[in-house]
Amino acid sequence: MGGVTSPSEPLPGLVGFTHALRRAGLPCDQHRTAAYLSAVDLLDLADPAHLYWAGRVTLCAQPDDLPAYDEAFAAWFSPNWRPPKTTPQADQPGPVRTSVTATVLPALATSPSESGDRTPVPVLAPSDVEVLRHKNFSELSAAEREHLRELLALLRIDPPTRRASRHRPSRRGQLDPRRTVRAMLATGGEPIRLARYAKAKRPRRLVLLVDISGSMKPYADALLRFAHVITRRSPGSTEVFTLGTRMTRVSRQLRLRDPEQALASAASAVPDFAGGTRLGEGLRAFLNRWGQRGVARRAVVVLFSDGWERGDPALLAEQLARMRRLAHTVVWANPHAGQADYRPVQSGIAVALPHIDHLVAGHSLAALEAILREIRDA
Repeated sequence: MGGVTSPSEPLPGLVGFTHALRRAGLPCDQHRTAAYLSAVDLLDLADPAHLYWAGRVTLCAQPDDLPAYDEAFAAWFSPNWRPPKTTPQADQPGPVRTSVTATVLPALATSPSESGDRTPVPVLAPSDVEVLRHKNFSELSAAEREHLRELLALLRIDPPTRRASRHRPSRRGQLDPRRTVRAMLATGGEPIRLARYAKAKRPRRLVLLVDISGSMKPYADALLRFAHVITRRSPGSTEVFTLGTRMTRVSRQLRLRDPEQALASAASAVPDFAGGTRLGEGLRAFLNRWGQRGVARRAVVVLFSDGWERGDPALLAEQLARMRRLAHTVVWANPHAGQADYRPVQSGIAVALPHIDHLVAGHSLAALEAILREIRDA
């Protein structure tokens, strides 16, 4: 595969392949290309089958694209390549190779006997992917959860930014006298081009607080995988905590590259999965130990919870008021807010409304994509 460099750098050979597909009539825009490169970065470049299926899932929009894709793949990478007639590993003789998938909830884990009999998950058509994007996490089958993990890994993350104290050269902005004068010295004193500057930007801290109590059990695994994707994109400016009967910081565990290892490490660090909910006490512990000391200051804080509070609601309101004074933006993502007949009447969410900036849904992949836009625009 000539022209392919390291997976951590831009891949000219792979980008050239997408240009070849575009010339063949496939809709390989910049978003599909970015999704393809992100998928390849998680796979083995030495295995042509990995490259083939990564491109087929991300670059093909409809079944009619497959013949042109197969022909372009063989011409670009290997003339001897023959596309498989079935999904990966489905046509291989002998026992099917199993994949070990970590989960943060013991109830969602697969037993050894079940994992040994697991069949490969079929590739979803684009229309099925669109249905999966809007499906509630609590209603997903085992096969759909596998596909959801793949789609979460392909999310486009735009971290929040803020203005820095330093300046940067810019085409628009205020006049930069020093750079303008230096440029005039090189042109005999003539102001051929006026130099300008603008405020530079730097990442704004993002804090994710994930409720992992019993009522949030159907959503906890997907939400922590979502947090892992964001943490991997901006490890230096993202902090993740779990909320249950206690507050636990899992930022270090979620910085691991492999999502299964990251989720397994987070599961071992959190002792209170699927337990009770004491949001007020958890937020007080967070603010006293981390938030007041700088983690929450001018940060975008996203709290994932359904609002069921077993503790004192007045304490929750008090701690949210503290957080609102520290943070730049406070977003509450409630899985039940995506239902048409939802009313914020739970004890926790009712007292929280005066102290948050946005109440959004958090029940599906499409809802998580909307949360990413809220984060970016904050």
